[in-house]
Amino acid sequence: QVQLVESGGGLVQTGGSLRLSCASSGRTFSTDDMGWFRQAPGKEREFVAAITWRGGSTYYADSVKGRFTISRDNAKKMVYLQMNSLKPEDTAVYHCARNLVGSGSYYFEAGYDSWGQGTQVTVSS
Repeated sequence: QVQLVESGGGLVQTGGSLRLSCASSGRTFSTDDMGWFRQAPGKEREFVAAITWRGGSTYYADSVKGRFTISRDNAKKMVYLQMNSLKPEDTAVYHCARNLVGSGSYYFEAGYDSWGQGTQVTVSS
């Protein structure tokens, strides 16, 4: 059983930046592909970004490409999401998640088997 704990959320103005962190207790973290999703009230979780286990490949939703950067530090069992040029539509609870082995999918929540509780990001106008 893996525990994922997100931090770094907060209230920022349009155009501001935040850096989210996700700490993992998983013993297999260094071999796990990881992702970030977000969920606004009344909506399903939406894919944001993903990173492969060695960090060699990254994937982004079109809505955040060029503004967000996913990275990881396997020695610290941490995954990060640097968010720049934030917009009000980025407001959501952000969750990190562990990708399922053999899921073949980074873009859909069904491809992940463990989820953190989330951290709130609010972008004001």
